[in-house]
Amino acid sequence: MEEPRIKVYGSATEITVAANAAGLRDLAERLMGLADPELKDGYHEHLEGGINIEEGSVSLILVRDEAL
Repeated sequence: MEEPRIKVYGSATEITVAANAAGLRDLAERLMGLADPELKDGYHEHLEGGINIEEGSVSLILVRDEAL
């Protein structure tokens, strides 16, 4: 099985999240976890360059926000 690889980059007007197939599955699992009915508003995950996304990536925060 391939290792998940995710890169986040962008400018002031757009953000790109690029990933291999394993990385896309990893992101999907994280998003499905955030949608769990038992989690409360405000639950979030930090993805940091060199830790859970590729070195040099912009940090990404996934947030559950019920006000949206």
